[in-house]
Amino acid sequence: MAKGRKTVFFCQECGYESSKWLGQCPGCRQWNTFVEETVSPAPAEQKGAGGGSHRIPDPVPLSQVAVTEEERLHTGIGELDRVLGGGIVGGSMTLVGGDPGIGKSTLLLQMCRHLAETKQVLYISGEESLKQIKLRAQRIGAFEDRLLLLCETNLNVISQVIERKKPDVVVIDSIQTMYNEEVSSAPGSVSQVRESTGVLLQIAKGQGISVFIVGHVTKDGNVAGPRVLEHMVDTVLYFEGDRHASYRILRGVKNRFGSTNEIGVFEMREEGLTEVKNPSEFMLNGKPEGASGSVVACSMEGTRPILIEIQALVCPSNFGIPRRTAAGTDFNRVNLLMAVLEKRLGLHLSSSDAYVNIAGGIRMNEPAIDLGILLAVVSSYRDIVIDDKVMVFGEVGLSGEVRAVSMAEQRVLEARKLGFTTIILPAVCMKNVHNIPEVHLIPVETIKDAVQYLTRK
Repeated sequence: MAKGRKTVFFCQECGYESSKWLGQCPGCRQWNTFVEETVSPAPAEQKGAGGGSHRIPDPVPLSQVAVTEEERLHTGIGELDRVLGGGIVGGSMTLVGGDPGIGKSTLLLQMCRHLAETKQVLYISGEESLKQIKLRAQRIGAFEDRLLLLCETNLNVISQVIERKKPDVVVIDSIQTMYNEEVSSAPGSVSQVRESTGVLLQIAKGQGISVFIVGHVTKDGNVAGPRVLEHMVDTVLYFEGDRHASYRILRGVKNRFGSTNEIGVFEMREEGLTEVKNPSEFMLNGKPEGASGSVVACSMEGTRPILIEIQALVCPSNFGIPRRTAAGTDFNRVNLLMAVLEKRLGLHLSSSDAYVNIAGGIRMNEPAIDLGILLAVVSSYRDIVIDDKVMVFGEVGLSGEVRAVSMAEQRVLEARKLGFTTIILPAVCMKNVHNIPEVHLIPVETIKDAVQYLTRK
């Protein structure tokens, strides 16, 4: 081993450093996550803060800090702007993660196409050749000359190119392929990913360049590499969806410049990703008519109401222990709601298999869909057909009460826009819903009230 180098162990989940291998990480408590890497010590002049050559900054009183509105750069893609909080902030760093083949590179290339109309954009790829990028770009459309392509993985070379070209936006695809010559470990290792991100972060903050980096994900769905990677960047976006389905969902899990509750919905087509302006209509496409066990509920994603179809199938069990399956929502929550039905309504579900599904493959965990899950289960159990023009929402407590949810009026307006005429909602939400024509509101205080309304129909 070269003089001055030492071997350390890094946790692949959180980046915890140890001088010896550990079975369980003391930082994140995960098992078997330590990997061995060889690192080189920093030069003597970079060690410590007392070298004398560095100027020590003076603290600034909070009252004297000037605050100005962040100028945002619109990407030309409305759904992406929504998730980013209104556009790209200058000098920000955004991490985009997702499964292989989900469309991360396609989305960023489409963003670069719109930005290149007015800004200088540099697209750096460490995975594809220039011809491969060109073939993908031809399916998207025509590009301006302001979009520059570079196939390189050396961070030192990339830094020099950025310094010379001075682009407004830089895209790195992907961070796991980049390497820093000063770090002796292989590309994609914990040290390389952390150091490479640090170099790009200095470029973004020091020169005011907006940087987008693509990150591979593990089998658990998290960005590969140390967890500190997500802490270093300003925004973390996850591109979700079944690669065999046509829709994609862009979700923000961290955003220093906006809300983390917003989502963007896209549809994958031959010419690339297309925005879905009305996700509710898209999710309800193909809903069966006159079938029991199906009901439409409303969930909020940030400021956007999305109508979804909840399906339930309840049938007698052939085994001693009935099966419970939930797709698109929390499995434990479904078991809890079914226990409420048994206790408060006397339904004997202990001898029946129950399957709950949110159609379209989207995943929703908001408590406002509780009432929809319950009514779908009751509809299937009693073979009651719920009217196609009925929409429900409300949180259900363990006592069987229907509790209030936020933004009730926005949910009702979204339902009316799509032609729903009857809304079952919590009674305590009526004071927040003003007179809305063409809609019949059914306030309920308990799940018994909601079930009685369905049986009367």
